[in-house]
Amino acid sequence: MPLGHLRWLSPYACHKEDSNVAEVNSWRMEPTIEKISAVTLRVANMMESVRFYRDVLGMEILYGGEDAGFSSLRAKDAQSAILNLEQGDTVTRWGRLVLHVTNVDALWTHLNERGFDPEIPQDASWGERYFHMPDPDGHQLSFARPLQ
Repeated sequence: MPLGHLRWLSPYACHKEDSNVAEVNSWRMEPTIEKISAVTLRVANMMESVRFYRDVLGMEILYGGEDAGFSSLRAKDAQSAILNLEQGDTVTRWGRLVLHVTNVDALWTHLNERGFDPEIPQDASWGERYFHMPDPDGHQLSFARPLQ
């Protein structure tokens, strides 16, 4: 049966005009997002970026490294999304990468003692304690932990 019976209302939704179309589409599952697998950031200096994410933030390298054009890192939790670093021209004002941490204030102190200038941690109305700071390429990072 042709699918011409579908009337598109937007790129994300369709309207079923009769039960025959519902029968044709009954074998299809609704798409769902299970998790974020990875985020890729463009970096100008792979060595500096790898050292920041690995040595300062404690992420582990899964692929690539300081001399690679592409590297993958992950937090110690094996279920965590992968952070990819790709050598190239960086993009600014793109958004923010939010990383949950065990202790916001302890990480703030850790970064501050190493010469970084992160914002002062604060409690947010949405129930997290957090602070922001840029990575070596200016990508905005947010380090957060749900409030108890």
